[in-house]
Amino acid sequence: MYACTKGATTLGVDGVIIDVEVDVSNGLPCFEMVGMPDAMVREAKERVRIAIRNSGIRLQQDKVTVNLAPAGMRKDSAGLDLPIAVALLAAYGVIPTERLDRYLFISELSLEGECRRVSGVLPMAIKAQESGLQAVVVAKGNINEALLVDGIAVYGIENLSELVEFLSGRGELQPAAKEPAQEEREVLQDDFCDVQGQFLAKRAFEIAAAGGHNIVLSGSPGAGKTMLARRMGSILPDMTRKEALEVTKIYSIAGLLKNNSGLITRRPFRSPHHTVSSAAMIGGGSIPKPGEVTLSHNGVLFLDELPEFGKNALECLRQPLEDGFVSVSRVNATLSFPSRIMLIAALNPCPCGYYGDSEIPCECSLPQIKKYTRKLSGPLLDRFDIQIRVPRVSYQEITSEVRAEKSSVIRQRVVAARKIQLDRFRELDIVCNAQMNHGILKKYCQLTDEAQELMETAFQERNLSARSYDRIVKVAQTVADLSGSDIISEIHIGEALQLRGEILPGNNF
Repeated sequence: MYACTKGATTLGVDGVIIDVEVDVSNGLPCFEMVGMPDAMVREAKERVRIAIRNSGIRLQQDKVTVNLAPAGMRKDSAGLDLPIAVALLAAYGVIPTERLDRYLFISELSLEGECRRVSGVLPMAIKAQESGLQAVVVAKGNINEALLVDGIAVYGIENLSELVEFLSGRGELQPAAKEPAQEEREVLQDDFCDVQGQFLAKRAFEIAAAGGHNIVLSGSPGAGKTMLARRMGSILPDMTRKEALEVTKIYSIAGLLKNNSGLITRRPFRSPHHTVSSAAMIGGGSIPKPGEVTLSHNGVLFLDELPEFGKNALECLRQPLEDGFVSVSRVNATLSFPSRIMLIAALNPCPCGYYGDSEIPCECSLPQIKKYTRKLSGPLLDRFDIQIRVPRVSYQEITSEVRAEKSSVIRQRVVAARKIQLDRFRELDIVCNAQMNHGILKKYCQLTDEAQELMETAFQERNLSARSYDRIVKVAQTVADLSGSDIISEIHIGEALQLRGEILPGNNF
């Protein structure tokens, strides 16, 4: 006998519907699986066989062939356990086949027949809804994730026996209902009011947050670079629902969603260790999975101690920072992962960390400094819109009783500037100034004559690149948005130039 059910797997950041076909025929007892299953899926035949037996269902030993279509794509989801089991039971006549084409089945099976949550349910459920399926059947641990998709019923089951009773018409199973939305917002413990002094650096972070700009900080150890970076999340605007769904899909595929969690509402903040590989940074594997730049999508990627990262891991960031996506090519497929991020980096100006310090003399030799700074290429540093030195904080600033400005106050100005940008780019697929290309910049960024003259002088004296010109104008546009100005004046260009200073010994970028 023959039966077919619908399962799913993921490819990149999207779901793919899999036709699970099972044929049972006379012959030597065996269980063959074809259609490019990976090791995880090939092992499903043992889980399925024992789960069915331990659910109290006895099947005759026959020749069983399972085909996973389309055959030319590798499948790597343990969620195919349940559709394989359902199709097998339908082929043996244990459950009727009439209703199977309405459902998408997604769950791993234990040897006792219990249903376990799997990764990637959200993009699979989105694909099911787009494909016209009426319902998706998942483990109870994946219910909230599947319920994020409108227009499709979600059934949560505990074990295989419960599903068999439902599909056979002997038991009732009610669709899961959406619970009242609960905005999960943790109390912000890191606030910019904790940072004493560092007025230029805090102004730079406000501008970076308002325009989505990349920022790199250079300074002596203990100046507050990491402290500033970790407070960026407290002034960033909330994600839109579209952005939140994009992030939740990525984290679902990566298996980083908490058990039975729903929509991710907070912008990601990723801070990988400097030993991270290039594959972990941009994504990889035989079937590519998201890397750090994708896990930071719509959020922040923070690289502390930038020169300590491997050169390959840093250089592979250049294309994602420019294009907003990562293309990973393998023999089986070429996949694109989104990577619209804010990159924040912190570094010391030399190996000892005290080059240019006002109190402690640098002990590094010139060859040591050159070797240290050579790890950072000019093209990579050129992609940072804001480049500033963070000076040592004085004793008077540390012990001052005057509280600095709170993150909530700064965030109000950031949100107002972002609203101006959303209105400006409402007909385009960008949301902030940092995402403008040269054509968009020429259309929307209007400089006064004085601003043009100042920009021309700086371009010639600093030997700026074309990319540097664009990035300075983008920052100036953000400064203008924060001040409520419709045009870019000489003052706005001047502040943007101030925020792109010398951060390494003997280099001007």
